Amino acid sequence: MIDAAAAAWTAIAAPLAGAAAAPLLGRVSLRACGAAAVACSFVAAGAALRLLALLGAPEALPVESRFVWLEAPVAIGFGVLIDPLGIVLTNVVAVVSAVIMVYCLGYVRDDPARARFWAWMNGFVGSMLLLVLSSNLLLLFVGWKLVGVCSYGLIGYYYRDQRAHWIGGPPPDPFVTPSQAGLKALVVTGFGDMLMMGGILILYFHAGTLNFLELYETAPAWLPALGAEPGMMALVCVLLLAGPIGKSAQFPLHEWLPEAMAGPGPVSALIHAATMVKSGVYLVARLAPLFYVGRWVLEIESAAWFFHVAAWTGAFTALLAATQGMVALELKKVLACSTVSQIGYMMLGLGVAGLVPGLLVDGYAAGLLHLVSHALFKACLFLCAGTIIHAVGSIYVHEMGGARRRLPLTWICTVVAAAALVGLPPLPGFWSKDAVLLAAAGASLPLFALALVTVVLTAFYTVRCIGLVFHGPPRGEPAAHEERGEHEGHAGDGSAAMRAAVGGLALATILAGLGGPWLEAGIRRGVEAGLTAALPAGTLLAGGGATDGGLSHAAVSTLALLCILAGAAPAWVLYGARKASPEALLEAYRPAAALRLLFWRRWGIDAFYRRAFVDGTQRLARWAAHDVEDRFDRLVNRRLPQAFVDGTAGLLRRLRTETDALAGNMGYVLVFLALLLAALLLCPEMPGPGGGR
Repeated sequence: MIDAAAAAWTAIAAPLAGAAAAPLLGRVSLRACGAAAVACSFVAAGAALRLLALLGAPEALPVESRFVWLEAPVAIGFGVLIDPLGIVLTNVVAVVSAVIMVYCLGYVRDDPARARFWAWMNGFVGSMLLLVLSSNLLLLFVGWKLVGVCSYGLIGYYYRDQRAHWIGGPPPDPFVTPSQAGLKALVVTGFGDMLMMGGILILYFHAGTLNFLELYETAPAWLPALGAEPGMMALVCVLLLAGPIGKSAQFPLHEWLPEAMAGPGPVSALIHAATMVKSGVYLVARLAPLFYVGRWVLEIESAAWFFHVAAWTGAFTALLAATQGMVALELKKVLACSTVSQIGYMMLGLGVAGLVPGLLVDGYAAGLLHLVSHALFKACLFLCAGTIIHAVGSIYVHEMGGARRRLPLTWICTVVAAAALVGLPPLPGFWSKDAVLLAAAGASLPLFALALVTVVLTAFYTVRCIGLVFHGPPRGEPAAHEERGEHEGHAGDGSAAMRAAVGGLALATILAGLGGPWLEAGIRRGVEAGLTAALPAGTLLAGGGATDGGLSHAAVSTLALLCILAGAAPAWVLYGARKASPEALLEAYRPAAALRLLFWRRWGIDAFYRRAFVDGTQRLARWAAHDVEDRFDRLVNRRLPQAFVDGTAGLLRRLRTETDALAGNMGYVLVFLALLLAALLLCPEMPGPGGGR
């Protein structure tokens, strides 16, 4: 039997050690720095893979290793928790990150600042592993904030804001600099983190512990007390979900993620596929059993707030982001919108798990399965996007075209990953998306309908992107750059490390799809065993919730495939085969043009945030600086001192005038006394009173 605790601590410590060593090694050899960073990521991946053996023996789980750091006045402990959820997330983070790090060897080989890059990347991976393996909410929050800090450093990696690294546009639309994008991510996610901390404190006040196993074990004792206070359960649900909504870029805190692509291509793959955006999904999965017990075992109706907020937020975000992906022109922005949408599917699966009794395992397993499959195909898509942009010299899909001939390996890998994203069988997206749809159908037909509409939109924007990038003739100025690049050695599928990473992820996507039913069954068994071991006896874990909506598995799969066809066919006609002109259609149908403008402007949400918060804060700053501070400065530093000086000077002048008059009078007296004294001394002796001499 493996030492699970040692493997978990190794997985956390290796990349953090790499992050600490990178600046030092960078002074000795940048090549050695990169090799050490990749080696540390492989050590973490190896330790994570060792934990997979425990999924075959669920009776040995959960395993907890902790030590007490502070006993008084409040007991604070640190430790790791190894259970099916933690094992799945650890392997997603560590293994996918290791592949991305290999890709980075070729991507940043000519970057003089790559020591800083390796430090941020390893720190990011180590922080995320700390987050998913933490045994309590306090240590989780430490990893949570470290992930946010590292994301700030990676998104704003090109902090000098050179013109070549701007995103946004094309003109006349505004551009965003990397430093602005990093700050936006830090502020928006930090807002959700602050609210989540409030929920954690309230939870600790009622439960007396932040340890996950103790929270599960004592849930029947503290959940009724929390639910007995009017509105408190709903408040805690919203506060605890605010952090995941921010970190996983769900509505209304989703607007930071499209700008997160300002960082290097591998950073986008790391943030959007394997790490940061998955942290919110992980925390929802970690907390969902508590509120399931509250709602269906203890019959506290307000505990359902947790699942309603998660499910409806996920479903609406999936639809909202998909509409933005339909019209986006930046290649990585299309993929970023896709990430937001697919995270919405994961939230939907976890949310519907608690909407009806008996659906916990179905929804829980569906959300985790989609998390795993998405990590594979989306990491592949982002790495392919990095290769395409590097080779073509443009970030805009409407300036690409014909890349299939110039980038054959990238084209094949992109098509495989895109088919998985759409949900074509037998790739992993087919199995995981169907699982989410089936769980949604068993819980709520309106949620199921929203998810089906999103399937249509996903197929449309995916095929549109493939058609614009790989089919048709090269377009625009980048075509000339691409031709010159072929002679200069910059075109093609990238370096050997880049090709190996992209090809490996595409192959892993295919294998995961072929083994989809076994992967789904394995995750389901692990989820059921983990929940059974952690939750109080009597908790309802399984039931026929998936068929309660009146739809069989076959019916759901058929509807999903029809929706894929409904979205993919028109996209191929417009952007692949080019049988019709999108511009002509928009010109002919004004409502469609108005809808496109709404989607292009991101439903006005980002503009509203800019006006309300960015511009509002700047106006407040100007008001504070000019109206408040300047007036205060004039009053304190100008008017009051001037009045004091003027008053003092006037007083002194008056005193001087009076003193001058007094001095004159005294002079007269002194002159008189002097004359009198002289008379007494110089004159003969005067007769005294009453007689002569």
